[in-house]
Amino acid sequence: MYNNMMLATAPIKDAKPVLKWAGGKRQLLTQYAPHFPEVGSYGRYFEPFIGSAAVFFYLQPPIATLSDRNQQLIEVYQIIRDDVDGLIDALQGHLNNSDYYYSVRAQDVTALTAVQRVARFIYLNKTCYNGLYRENKKGKFNVPFGRYVNPKICDERRLRAVSEKLQTVDILAIDFEDAVATAQQGDFVYLDPPYAPLNKTSNFTSYDRYGFYDEDQERLAETIHDLTERGIKVMLSNSTAPIIYELYDLPQYRLIPIQARRNINSKAKKRGLISELLILNY
Repeated sequence: MYNNMMLATAPIKDAKPVLKWAGGKRQLLTQYAPHFPEVGSYGRYFEPFIGSAAVFFYLQPPIATLSDRNQQLIEVYQIIRDDVDGLIDALQGHLNNSDYYYSVRAQDVTALTAVQRVARFIYLNKTCYNGLYRENKKGKFNVPFGRYVNPKICDERRLRAVSEKLQTVDILAIDFEDAVATAQQGDFVYLDPPYAPLNKTSNFTSYDRYGFYDEDQERLAETIHDLTERGIKVMLSNSTAPIIYELYDLPQYRLIPIQARRNINSKAKKRGLISELLILNY
């Protein structure tokens, strides 16, 4: 087990999420805060569904592994860590207008450098509709223009702070099961997978081309059961769908209701509060 008392560093004030992300947890942190284990009470921190990494930036643990199977998303964090100067330069020329947006969205990413790809990713994220990330079956980003008045496409101060925080972090494009395989007794794993849909009309699992379905939820549950048996602290965010109760309404877990605001629906009147679950094995 790692000795975090020796590794502890002061939080970096401006190290906060740089991406908007459907299902991101920034608005729920005050509800989550009483349930986090104290930083210093666990070894390495793992976050296998990175998204906007809101929980990571809130906790700012001294040692961490961040991962996701979305390689384009992972490349964003790798470039912020490894070449923030080049990224800031590449972001400077992007424009907030519809024609330009669709020309950038249509670019062949294989013809771009890594820095150009990440600048494109951040630009589209800041200017697309509702900050939504979605891919079609060919892996192409397909969200329309968002028509924001003055989006902050290049937040240099935040990018530099995030780069500083990521210097000692492992960032991997990998499946969640493989990502936590090296976790040791006393480590802490936070999982924020695509939620199990409450019904067919609420089904939004296609953040990437692969989707996330019942069999994935079941595989995730098996992974969490294994982590629990190995003495690893686990926190899971998910919906109140019946399958989640079937998988986790067990003596070794605590199911804590959370009130979240739905922001994905295209109709503003349907963006109301909805119950979610926080599932803990400690």
